[in-house]
Amino acid sequence: MRMLKRILTILIALIVVLACVSFVFPRQVKVERSIKIEAPISVVFAQLNGLKSMADWSPWLGSDPDIKLDYSGPETGVGAKLVWSSDHPNVGSGAQEIIEMVENEKVVSELDFGARGAAIAAFTFDDVGEKTNVTWSLETDMGASPVGRYMGLFMDRMVGADYEKGLESLKAMIEANG
Repeated sequence: MRMLKRILTILIALIVVLACVSFVFPRQVKVERSIKIEAPISVVFAQLNGLKSMADWSPWLGSDPDIKLDYSGPETGVGAKLVWSSDHPNVGSGAQEIIEMVENEKVVSELDFGARGAAIAAFTFDDVGEKTNVTWSLETDMGASPVGRYMGLFMDRMVGADYEKGLESLKAMIEANG
């Protein structure tokens, strides 16, 4: 009985320490990836200033052939909205709406993943000679809970590879259409 009490005390102390340590971790998390595309900024910007072409290059939307996509608002720019619904565990359901746009500079979207949280995604564009450098970023608040803070430590690994895959697909699609 004494041994069980000791193990339980150590376990509780460990949980308290891990919870306290989590508050040292940042609450805000940012994931960012970039790629150079052989096309003028205007061409790349036009592709990303609307949401309808996302199904052609998105690392998530393309992984479920049965995904339901519903577009609303204008075709491009602020107010363009996409609501998706999927039973695929890597896709889920959610919504994305363009909330800010500066022509040939950036497109900013608000993402709503329902119970899984919210985030801000952005594409920024830089002219590099005859190429365009595209940076895709995601910023999110991991919340005050210790679990959320620990999850934030792995966010770059969880999302980064998908961002790289998506950017490669976007590059291939734009360069093929030349």
